Amino acid sequence: MFSETLKVTGDVFIYKDGVLIREIKNLVVATGKNFIAGRLGTSPPSQMTHMAIGAPSTVLAPLPSDVALTTEIARVAVSPAGGTSLNNTVTYVATFPAGVGTNPAIAEAGIFSASSSGTMLCRTTFASINKAVGESVVIVWVITIS
Repeated sequence: MFSETLKVTGDVFIYKDGVLIREIKNLVVATGKNFIAGRLGTSPPSQMTHMAIGAPSTVLAPLPSDVALTTEIARVAVSPAGGTSLNNTVTYVATFPAGVGTNPAIAEAGIFSASSSGTMLCRTTFASINKAVGESVVIVWVITIS
């Protein structure tokens, strides 16, 4: 008898003005797991295309039931659309340029299937990052299926 366990995890790398400032784990939420399973079907859902950042006044820990950020302040397209697949990983890269998602500090991020609303794949929270008007933030998100 065979027994196999499939695990989906994520690692998030946050760069501010080109310098790595955070490396954190994420939670693949229930809607994200359903999305992944749906991609195996005959009518797969659309791709994950956007990343959002948020500035919650109270940072709430990610929960499997999450479908949105606590307080979203900006959302941008990932590059390339749908991410880059290699072996058992998918990498999403989003750039929040100067003037986008600035003040208050950011403390959460998520990946979505649309430019607004959409299906949430995963969410993470982290110690606040101040993003001044002239600063850019790049988030590299690597989802691993093992």
